[in-house]
Amino acid sequence: MKDTILRLLKENKDDFISGQVISEKLGVTRTAVWKYINMLKCEGYEIESVSKRGYKLKVSPDILNQEEISPRLNTKFIGRNIKYFESIDSTNTKAKELALKNACEGTVVMSEEQTMGRGRLGRTWISPKYKGIFMSIILRPEVDPLDVPKITQIGAAAVLLAFKALKIDVNIKWPNDIILNNKKLCGILTEMSGELNKVNYVVIGIGINANISLEEFPEDIRDKATSVLRETNKNVVRKDLASSILNNFEEMYQNFVNSGDISRVIDICRKNSILIGKDVRIINPRYERLGKVLNLDDSGELIVQMEGGNIEKVVSGEVSVRGLNGYVS
Repeated sequence: MKDTILRLLKENKDDFISGQVISEKLGVTRTAVWKYINMLKCEGYEIESVSKRGYKLKVSPDILNQEEISPRLNTKFIGRNIKYFESIDSTNTKAKELALKNACEGTVVMSEEQTMGRGRLGRTWISPKYKGIFMSIILRPEVDPLDVPKITQIGAAAVLLAFKALKIDVNIKWPNDIILNNKKLCGILTEMSGELNKVNYVVIGIGINANISLEEFPEDIRDKATSVLRETNKNVVRKDLASSILNNFEEMYQNFVNSGDISRVIDICRKNSILIGKDVRIINPRYERLGKVLNLDDSGELIVQMEGGNIEKVVSGEVSVRGLNGYVS
């Protein structure tokens, strides 16, 4: 009911709509309309109320619900069903629960805050309320399970294109981080449920530090992590950025599923790589090796010349790649 009232206000944004008209359209009392209007005001919608004229929507808040995201989408299925939360433990955890309950492909879990956000390899992810973008997309691709890591790079390319459209010059740290001024701005976590030859579902989670101030970062990660606000001194409109990512993602994801084509994705990731040409540490639980990143191959694997001269391919998901002296350098 509340969403329907909001829709009516948006449809009449240049004029007032009376409480009587709303109550007649929805078959509820004017008192009920007043209660829903107050609920919207509590969510941040600025609504003018004038006796004998009714209600007029003046300002919509920068929140990530269906009503704010949908008008900005040009997708067929990605983001057309948004499960919105003000606070949640983890959008990936909720998305996996929904996937097990047969949620349709393209369903997106959005939250204004995560209390137990996770990054790759079990790392924590800070998620202050109304300051970032925390979303997870449910996918059901009919592809070989071995090809699922490519979806991470589709996500990275989609995020990068969205930032480029805002004239924010970011880079990709293979396979799943977006870097701004040599610090982490965004992380991507892809999780799969599948069998030997079949993918049941994939959840790709995207966490972006949008409007987080320096003081809100824990001291121990301030030299490694950053936000749009910290680097540009400007707040980003989160609902615009989130919808742009979803639009970019669907186009490249459909090409991948329909034809196996990720050539555009690899081209974006290669041209905007922050690792190619750099000396790095290749880290996994069993060993640490040194090498120089030479390139990204056409399937998305990192080509590294190891110490000693051997050229090897590094597969996404197996290792962590770090610069010799810091996160990326």
